[in-house]
Amino acid sequence: MGEAVQRRFSVMTAVVAALGLTATLSGCGGESGSGDVTLKLVAADYGTSSANSSEKYWSGVAAGFEKQNPGIKVEVNVLSWKDVDRKVAEMVKAGKAPDIAQIGAYADYAKDGKLYSADQMISIPTQANFLPSLTDAGKVDGTLYGLPFVASTRLLFYNEKLFDQAGLDAPETWDDIQKDATALKAKGVTTPFALPLGPEESQAETLMWLLSNSGGYVDDVGLYDIDSAQNIATFSWLRDNLVGKGLTGPVAPGKLDREKAFEAFTKGEVGMLNGHPTLMEEAEAKGIKVGMVPLPGAEGPTKGSMGVADWMMGFKQNGNRQAIGKFFDYAYSDENVLAFADEYDLLPVTGSASAEMETDAKHAKLREFLAALPNSQLPPFGKTSWATVSESIKTNIGEAVAPGGSPERVLGAIAAEATRAENAE
Repeated sequence: MGEAVQRRFSVMTAVVAALGLTATLSGCGGESGSGDVTLKLVAADYGTSSANSSEKYWSGVAAGFEKQNPGIKVEVNVLSWKDVDRKVAEMVKAGKAPDIAQIGAYADYAKDGKLYSADQMISIPTQANFLPSLTDAGKVDGTLYGLPFVASTRLLFYNEKLFDQAGLDAPETWDDIQKDATALKAKGVTTPFALPLGPEESQAETLMWLLSNSGGYVDDVGLYDIDSAQNIATFSWLRDNLVGKGLTGPVAPGKLDREKAFEAFTKGEVGMLNGHPTLMEEAEAKGIKVGMVPLPGAEGPTKGSMGVADWMMGFKQNGNRQAIGKFFDYAYSDENVLAFADEYDLLPVTGSASAEMETDAKHAKLREFLAALPNSQLPPFGKTSWATVSESIKTNIGEAVAPGGSPERVLGAIAAEATRAENAE
């Protein structure tokens, strides 16, 4: 993947340079006139303590930017992930929108005309450097408003020690998962396969399973297709072949949150689960030898992967378009992108930084995740209805795999709510 990314980026950069467009777009002039500008930036905290708070990262980026751009100051406000989306929504509602926000959702603000589009802010080289699979998810009505910030993909993790003790090979199909989980249960493993369909992040776990059977949340033209035949078949299989056979541990999937599942994996209590790079680091730090493979599918390994991204956006309210664009161009330098990815075991969102990470030996363990990112499929972030649909999935999907549960009924109810949310736009 690295060579292809590098070729694409090099060609695009050469074309841009030849056209004399390496500077910011001519249409990106500020609307606030001359004089000093103070940009207000609100960002999410990815840290787990004061020692690795994102406050340190953003303060460093702001200081470096201010040094290169006299007359522009950056006021940094880093908030907990539990609060940041709500706080930004409150600021916008009160007419006090930040200039820049790094949060989890952008579509509502874009639909309401509150955001600058990417081509109004950032230089063409910066735009061209984003990975296409991520920018596709950052668009509303074909226009890029949500700039991808950091990304992650998911792979199937398995505990190599437990697999070795049971004489097992890594699974490649759903049938392999069932057989391996059955063998792990016979060896006394508490949770042969952890299936977190609780309210914390079940919309992501759900999408991984849907993709493994050529399904998903939307069809080829972007319309919701939640209760498709493939999706119903996927959850019927989970109900009958994992949950129904007692292979998902003592906590019902509908009550199991991702954080608890990950914690159990780091304690050696879980044989298999879907995981991301941060879990890999945490597990290995506690002595768990982690095996990783693409998510097994109904017939073989899943060709695509589920991707996850967070977003940056520029608000129009204060008219600081030019200054916002300059900040984004600076923030998306390889040095800054890689520094954040390194700190939190996440993946860069630009082609050049991805290529650099892939060739760096210290990131060898992330290469499988990097390879999966360009072909990953993200949830439909560009739909303003997605927040409502996502919440419905988190609340209800666990019922689809419960004993006696009806995937057809549960997915049908979620699909109906999605239709109502779409029609209400």
